[in-house]
Amino acid sequence: MNSTSTLAIDAGQSGIKVRHTDASGSGEWSAPGIRTDLPLLPQLARIIEQAHEGGRAAERVGLGVSGLTDDESDAGYLLAAAAPIGARSVHLAHDSITAYLGALGDERGVVVAAGTGVVTLAVGATEIARVDGWGYIMGDSGSGYWLGRAGLEAVMRAHDGRGAATALTDVVRADFPDLEAAYIELQADLGRVQRIASYARAVADAAAAGDAVAESIITNGARELAASAFAGLRRVGESDVPDSHVRGVGGLFLGEALGREFVAAITAEIPGAEIRLGEAHPLDGAAALADVAPTSALAAHIAVARA
Repeated sequence: MNSTSTLAIDAGQSGIKVRHTDASGSGEWSAPGIRTDLPLLPQLARIIEQAHEGGRAAERVGLGVSGLTDDESDAGYLLAAAAPIGARSVHLAHDSITAYLGALGDERGVVVAAGTGVVTLAVGATEIARVDGWGYIMGDSGSGYWLGRAGLEAVMRAHDGRGAATALTDVVRADFPDLEAAYIELQADLGRVQRIASYARAVADAAAAGDAVAESIITNGARELAASAFAGLRRVGESDVPDSHVRGVGGLFLGEALGREFVAAITAEIPGAEIRLGEAHPLDGAAALADVAPTSALAAHIAVARA
């Protein structure tokens, strides 16, 4: 095992997880999720600064970040922020990369990482393909936000008489006694993405209890996630591999119904696929960024800065 001291950061919309590891052992802590309405790099720098304030030192810093764009992939900025903890290198990547490393390591295949948002990454022999992860306005199909929003829409359809009655109405009415005013409060809420995504749990619970509307939402969400997996495998030339490695990771896959429907959708297309759900270690993936081989298809997608 590499004994180099490491600060690993998994920065998502729902929360940020941090792990510090050195010769004496490791410790983990968490922080509120990244704000998509604020500049990203200062938020990440602040997490590193908090490690310094806690008296921690690290030679390597690895970060997997939700929604990371090319313009924001400035590992040098973060290396400067990490100077007080003694960092000699910073490795920065989209959280699809770290989710993949944490779930599949160097194997070829596809990883669907689904929580508040969703992003899929497929890796082949020489190239990778990112599918979706385009945010709640333009994408994130099948995500927690997508499910929660579908649940809220179903409630309003039932309220209007445009859709079938659903048990979700009682859940939403408990939060918004005046259903017709709910959209105004939600639109004004700066935390609306996480708030709407929180209704995914109610959708899953209602589906488990036999609510037909909720069951349909869960099935459609699982099929969206499976469609992303298929698209990724096709783009990297792995769709014809009979025992393709497929992973569904993140909190969304803890739901039994969605996981079952996802597996059914995958096996309908790839009967011999090797599928596992819920097994992901994104902090392991963040820590492993520095160990990705230069010949790996992933290497070109990791921003690196060294002191």
